[in-house]
Amino acid sequence: MDEVGRGAWAGPVVVGVVVMTAACGRLPSGTADSKLLTPRAREELEDDLVGWCAAWGIGEATCTEIDEHGLSRALHLAAHRALDALPARPDALIVDGPFDFVGAAADPPRGPAVPGGPPVVVPKIGADRTAGTVAAASILAKLSRDAQMRSHADRLPGYGFERNKGYGTRDHAAGIAACGLSAQHRRTWSFALPAPEAPEAP
Repeated sequence: MDEVGRGAWAGPVVVGVVVMTAACGRLPSGTADSKLLTPRAREELEDDLVGWCAAWGIGEATCTEIDEHGLSRALHLAAHRALDALPARPDALIVDGPFDFVGAAADPPRGPAVPGGPPVVVPKIGADRTAGTVAAASILAKLSRDAQMRSHADRLPGYGFERNKGYGTRDHAAGIAACGLSAQHRRTWSFALPAPEAPEAP
């Protein structure tokens, strides 16, 4: 499992989950952390990844939910929505990063009953670069979120969402200065430009 959109100024946070079984075979060639791939490389991998894995799901929490509940709770909501999209809960999850955002928040959201109960969650820093299933989840989540931000760009011109995908960039900051905040902006967020070495990029 992996998330995208954590550090964005606008749009949802999206969680992808990919399930692998012994029958899946070799990971499609070129699979890597989504941040290391070009948009075209991610798009070219989509069909191969969907055909390779045993199951996959996407969940999201909106900018409004992020503002209302905070990022940690929003990630938890998105994670459970991704799990609810699966035909069955996996036995265990490798989650990218140091924190368990799947089981950490109290009162998980209600959803369809899924046999098997909650999975064992293993947080692992750098898992999107070392675990193939996590890399695959990051790619599918990134593709889903990027497509959504491009659709917002058509309705909300002036912010450069088609380029920056809602992340903090100079053109995005200029758009906010000129147009104010849109319905897709996280109103509790700080809109300071990130340092050049910031790990998450559009």
